[in-house]
Order: sequence, then C-alpha cells, then structure tokens
Amino acid sequence: MEAKIENVQLNLDDETLIEAAKILGTRNAADTVNAALREIVDIRKRVEAMEKLAEMGARGDFDEFLDKSTYRR
Repeated sequence: MEAKIENVQLNLDDETLIEAAKILGTRNAADTVNAALREIVDIRKRVEAMEKLAEMGARGDFDEFLDKSTYRR
C-alpha cells in the first residue's frame, strides 16, 4: 500500500516537540515529526519480529539448539 504524501498543518505540543527533538537529535519540527514516525514504525517492526520469534520458540523451532551434542567444537 502506497501512502499519499501531502502537506498538512498540525498543532503540536511545543514542550513535547522540543523534548522529542532533543532525543532524536533533530533541528526542526518537520524533521522531528518524520523521525518520530520512523521510530514508531521501526518499533512496531521489532515488536512483530519478536512476536514471530516467540511463536517459533513455542512451536519448538529452536529445540535443536538445546542439544549440546550438536554444538561445533
């Protein structure tokens, strides 16, 4: 799905924007908002990857690693 990019006007909480800019190392509102959006997308992808790993573990996909006789020497 491709998102349509458009210019929008937003009312932002100045204190939160300043704090986010400090955390993200950005210099203006647009860069801060874009960096925050990228950050939340990256976090969601990491959560989904961890959930997938948990499902794989629950299925036993990693059980062979518990057998120490199969380790390389």
